[in-house]
Amino acid sequence: MPRRRKDKVDKNQADIVKDLRAIPGVTVEVDHDDILVGCMDKDFIPRTYWYEIKNPETMGKNGEVQPSKIKKGQKELVKKFTGHYKIVTSLNEILLDMGLI
Repeated sequence: MPRRRKDKVDKNQADIVKDLRAIPGVTVEVDHDDILVGCMDKDFIPRTYWYEIKNPETMGKNGEVQPSKIKKGQKELVKKFTGHYKIVTSLNEILLDMGLI
């Protein structure tokens, strides 16, 4: 069986992961297209967040990731996945999404 080629990691991912791991009570797993983040919500219920991290340079004039930079499979996940999945470009977007700021 041929080996799967390692996906390219966006240049901002390492800093985002490092900053998330510095937050008490937050865990991060990488290599899950792109990261899984776990933490307790305000009611102490464990939550898992799945984030695809895109380079900020992929942002269009409307402030969203350019559609041409989102892979077909990622577009399908956004539409159909019943759990949490979001395409982001920054730590701030993640923290806002998780309700931490």
